[in-house]
Amino acid sequence: MNLTVLDPLRPEQPFPSPEKALREPDGLLAIGGCLSSRRIVNAYRHGIFPWFSPGEPILWWSPDPRLVLFPEQLKVSRSLRKTLRKNIFQLSFDQAFSAVVDACAAPRERQSGTWITEEMKQAYNQLHRQGIAHSIEAWRDGELVGGLYGLAIGRVFFGESMFHRQTDASKVVFVHLVNNLIAWDYRLIDCQVHTEHLVSLGAIEIARLDFLQHLRRLCNRAPAEQAWQTT
Repeated sequence: MNLTVLDPLRPEQPFPSPEKALREPDGLLAIGGCLSSRRIVNAYRHGIFPWFSPGEPILWWSPDPRLVLFPEQLKVSRSLRKTLRKNIFQLSFDQAFSAVVDACAAPRERQSGTWITEEMKQAYNQLHRQGIAHSIEAWRDGELVGGLYGLAIGRVFFGESMFHRQTDASKVVFVHLVNNLIAWDYRLIDCQVHTEHLVSLGAIEIARLDFLQHLRRLCNRAPAEQAWQTT
Protein backbone atom coordinates (compact mmCIF):
# COMPACT_ATOMS: atom_id res chain seq x y z
CA MET A 1 0.00 0.00 0.00
CA ASN A 2 1.33 3.44 -0.96
CA LEU A 3 1.41 6.13 1.70
CA THR A 4 -0.35 9.43 1.11
CA VAL A 5 2.15 12.27 0.62
CA LEU A 6 0.86 15.49 2.16
CA ASP A 7 1.46 18.92 0.63
CA PRO A 8 3.45 21.16 3.04
CA LEU A 9 1.80 24.24 1.52
CA ARG A 10 -1.76 23.04 2.17
CA PRO A 11 -2.33 22.74 5.95
CA GLU A 12 -6.05 22.41 5.28
CA GLN A 13 -5.52 19.26 3.18
CA PRO A 14 -7.53 16.39 4.68
CA PHE A 15 -5.82 13.26 5.94
CA PRO A 16 -6.65 9.87 4.48
CA SER A 17 -8.95 7.68 6.54
CA PRO A 18 -7.11 6.04 9.49
CA GLU A 19 -8.43 2.74 8.17
CA LYS A 20 -5.82 3.08 5.41
CA ALA A 21 -2.94 3.03 7.90
CA LEU A 22 -0.33 0.31 7.47
CA ARG A 23 -0.31 -2.81 9.60
CA GLU A 24 3.48 -2.80 9.58
CA PRO A 25 4.75 -0.51 10.88
CA ASP A 26 1.53 -0.36 12.83
CA GLY A 27 -0.44 2.78 12.17
CA LEU A 28 1.76 4.61 9.66
CA LEU A 29 -0.73 6.61 7.59
CA ALA A 30 0.88 9.51 5.73
CA ILE A 31 4.15 11.30 5.10
CA GLY A 32 5.14 14.93 4.65
CA GLY A 33 2.98 17.98 5.12
CA CYS A 34 3.77 20.52 7.80
CA LEU A 35 3.49 21.04 11.55
CA SER A 36 1.21 24.06 11.44
CA SER A 37 -1.31 24.38 14.26
CA ARG A 38 -4.14 23.82 11.80
CA ARG A 39 -2.59 20.61 10.50
CA ILE A 40 -1.80 19.23 13.97
CA VAL A 41 -5.21 19.98 15.49
CA ASN A 42 -6.92 18.44 12.46
CA ALA A 43 -4.75 15.35 12.89
CA TYR A 44 -5.62 14.86 16.55
CA ARG A 45 -9.31 15.36 15.92
CA HIS A 46 -9.12 12.41 13.53
CA GLY A 47 -7.02 10.12 15.73
CA ILE A 48 -3.71 10.89 14.01
CA PHE A 49 -0.45 12.19 15.47
CA PRO A 50 3.04 13.10 14.16
CA TRP A 51 6.02 11.03 15.24
CA PHE A 52 9.38 11.01 13.50
CA SER A 53 13.09 11.18 14.22
CA PRO A 54 15.56 13.94 13.31
CA GLY A 55 16.48 13.75 9.64
CA GLU A 56 13.25 11.96 8.70
CA PRO A 57 10.28 13.47 6.90
CA ILE A 58 7.19 14.13 9.01
CA LEU A 59 5.39 10.82 9.62
CA TRP A 60 1.72 10.61 10.66
CA TRP A 61 0.35 7.68 12.66
CA SER A 62 -2.95 6.16 13.73
CA PRO A 63 -2.20 2.81 15.41
CA ASP A 64 -4.73 0.07 16.10
CA PRO A 65 -5.38 -0.63 18.94
CA ARG A 66 -5.11 2.70 20.75
CA LEU A 67 -4.04 3.14 24.37
CA VAL A 68 -6.46 5.38 26.30
CA LEU A 69 -7.42 6.18 29.85
CA PHE A 70 -10.99 6.89 30.87
CA PRO A 71 -10.32 9.32 33.75
CA GLU A 72 -12.60 7.59 36.25
CA GLN A 73 -10.62 4.37 35.73
CA LEU A 74 -7.37 5.81 37.07
CA LYS A 75 -5.47 3.31 39.25
CA VAL A 76 -3.37 4.61 42.13
CA SER A 77 -1.15 2.05 43.85
CA ARG A 78 -0.75 1.91 47.61
CA SER A 79 2.83 3.20 47.39
CA LEU A 80 1.78 6.08 45.14
CA ARG A 81 -1.00 6.99 47.56
CA LYS A 82 1.61 7.27 50.30
CA THR A 83 3.66 9.61 48.12
CA LEU A 84 0.59 11.72 47.37
CA ARG A 85 -0.22 12.07 51.06
CA LYS A 86 3.26 13.41 51.77
CA ASN A 87 2.70 16.42 49.45
CA ILE A 88 6.40 16.57 48.64
CA PHE A 89 5.82 18.17 45.23
CA GLN A 90 4.30 21.53 44.39
CA LEU A 91 2.06 21.19 41.33
CA SER A 92 1.09 23.70 38.67
CA PHE A 93 -0.41 24.09 35.21
CA ASP A 94 1.15 25.97 32.29
CA GLN A 95 3.88 27.60 34.35
CA ALA A 96 6.86 26.14 32.45
CA PHE A 97 5.58 24.69 29.18
CA SER A 98 8.80 25.12 27.18
CA ALA A 99 10.90 23.70 30.01
CA VAL A 100 8.65 20.64 30.24
CA VAL A 101 8.92 20.02 26.50
CA ASP A 102 12.70 20.42 26.64
CA ALA A 103 12.93 17.96 29.53
CA CYS A 104 10.73 15.44 27.70
CA ALA A 105 12.99 15.80 24.66
CA ALA A 106 16.16 14.99 26.57
CA PRO A 107 17.58 11.52 25.73
CA ARG A 108 16.37 8.83 28.12
CA GLU A 109 18.34 6.00 29.65
CA ARG A 110 19.24 3.41 27.00
CA GLN A 111 18.11 5.84 24.27
CA SER A 112 20.44 7.71 21.96
CA GLY A 113 18.03 10.28 20.57
CA THR A 114 14.58 11.80 20.75
CA TRP A 115 11.53 12.12 18.55
CA ILE A 116 10.78 15.61 19.96
CA THR A 117 12.73 17.51 17.33
CA GLU A 118 13.33 21.27 17.31
CA GLU A 119 10.57 21.51 14.69
CA MET A 120 8.19 19.67 17.01
CA LYS A 121 9.13 21.92 19.95
CA GLN A 122 8.35 25.02 17.92
CA ALA A 123 5.02 23.59 16.79
CA TYR A 124 3.84 22.66 20.28
CA ASN A 125 5.03 25.93 21.79
CA GLN A 126 2.89 27.69 19.18
CA LEU A 127 -0.08 25.52 20.18
CA HIS A 128 0.58 26.46 23.80
CA ARG A 129 0.48 30.16 22.93
CA GLN A 130 -2.88 29.50 21.28
CA GLY A 131 -4.24 27.88 24.45
CA ILE A 132 -4.45 24.39 22.93
CA ALA A 133 -1.34 22.70 24.36
CA HIS A 134 -0.85 22.54 28.13
CA SER A 135 1.73 21.39 30.64
CA ILE A 136 1.53 20.12 34.20
CA GLU A 137 4.58 20.59 36.39
CA ALA A 138 5.98 19.14 39.61
CA TRP A 139 8.38 21.30 41.63
CA ARG A 140 10.53 20.61 44.66
CA ASP A 141 12.51 23.33 46.38
CA GLY A 142 11.93 25.55 43.37
CA GLU A 143 13.31 22.99 40.90
CA LEU A 144 11.30 21.44 38.07
CA VAL A 145 11.45 17.70 38.79
CA GLY A 146 8.63 16.26 36.69
CA GLY A 147 5.98 17.11 34.15
CA LEU A 148 3.95 16.22 31.12
CA TYR A 149 2.35 18.02 28.20
CA GLY A 150 -0.35 17.46 25.62
CA LEU A 151 -3.26 18.95 23.72
CA ALA A 152 -6.75 19.69 25.01
CA ILE A 153 -9.44 19.54 22.33
CA GLY A 154 -13.06 19.50 23.40
CA ARG A 155 -13.30 17.05 26.28
CA VAL A 156 -10.31 14.95 25.23
CA PHE A 157 -6.74 15.37 26.48
CA PHE A 158 -4.14 14.05 24.05
CA GLY A 159 -1.06 13.18 26.08
CA GLU A 160 2.28 13.66 24.34
CA SER A 161 5.17 12.96 26.71
CA MET A 162 6.21 13.05 30.36
CA PHE A 163 9.45 13.10 32.35
CA HIS A 164 10.70 12.81 35.91
CA ARG A 165 13.90 13.71 37.72
CA GLN A 166 12.76 12.37 41.10
CA THR A 167 10.97 9.14 41.92
CA ASP A 168 7.21 9.23 41.31
CA ALA A 169 7.23 12.85 40.12
CA SER A 170 5.67 12.05 36.73
CA LYS A 171 3.10 9.74 38.34
CA VAL A 172 2.07 12.45 40.80
CA VAL A 173 1.74 14.90 37.90
CA PHE A 174 -0.41 12.42 36.00
CA VAL A 175 -2.71 11.83 38.98
CA HIS A 176 -3.03 15.60 39.44
CA LEU A 177 -3.92 15.98 35.77
CA VAL A 178 -6.52 13.20 35.84
CA ASN A 179 -8.21 14.50 38.99
CA ASN A 180 -8.56 17.93 37.42
CA LEU A 181 -9.79 16.50 34.11
CA ILE A 182 -12.53 14.69 36.03
CA ALA A 183 -13.51 17.95 37.72
CA TRP A 184 -13.58 19.67 34.32
CA ASP A 185 -15.72 16.89 32.82
CA TYR A 186 -13.13 15.58 30.37
CA ARG A 187 -14.07 12.07 29.25
CA LEU A 188 -10.98 10.61 27.59
CA ILE A 189 -7.18 10.74 27.69
CA ASP A 190 -5.34 9.58 24.59
CA CYS A 191 -2.13 7.76 25.56
CA GLN A 192 -1.32 6.79 21.94
CA VAL A 193 0.66 3.55 22.24
CA HIS A 194 1.14 0.86 24.87
CA THR A 195 3.52 1.47 27.77
CA GLU A 196 3.61 -0.51 30.99
CA HIS A 197 3.93 2.76 32.92
CA LEU A 198 0.54 4.01 31.69
CA VAL A 199 -1.11 0.59 31.90
CA SER A 200 -0.16 0.48 35.58
CA LEU A 201 -2.11 3.72 36.01
CA GLY A 202 -5.25 2.30 34.42
CA ALA A 203 -4.81 2.83 30.68
CA ILE A 204 -6.34 0.22 28.39
CA GLU A 205 -6.21 -0.57 24.70
CA ILE A 206 -9.34 -0.09 22.60
CA ALA A 207 -9.98 -0.65 18.91
CA ARG A 208 -9.12 2.30 16.68
CA LEU A 209 -12.71 2.37 15.40
CA ASP A 210 -14.01 2.80 18.95
CA PHE A 211 -11.42 5.50 19.62
CA LEU A 212 -12.49 7.45 16.55
CA GLN A 213 -16.13 7.24 17.63
CA HIS A 214 -15.18 8.76 20.99
CA LEU A 215 -13.35 11.59 19.23
CA ARG A 216 -16.32 12.40 17.01
CA ARG A 217 -18.51 12.63 20.08
CA LEU A 218 -16.16 14.49 22.42
CA CYS A 219 -13.88 16.81 20.44
CA ASN A 220 -16.64 19.31 19.69
CA ARG A 221 -17.90 19.50 23.28
CA ALA A 222 -16.70 22.50 25.27
CA PRO A 223 -14.94 21.76 28.60
CA ALA A 224 -15.85 23.46 31.84
CA GLU A 225 -15.17 27.20 31.92
CA GLN A 226 -12.63 26.85 34.73
CA ALA A 227 -10.50 24.30 32.84
CA TRP A 228 -6.76 25.08 32.86
CA GLN A 229 -7.20 28.07 35.15
CA THR A 230 -5.95 26.20 38.25
CA THR A 231 -2.31 26.76 39.20
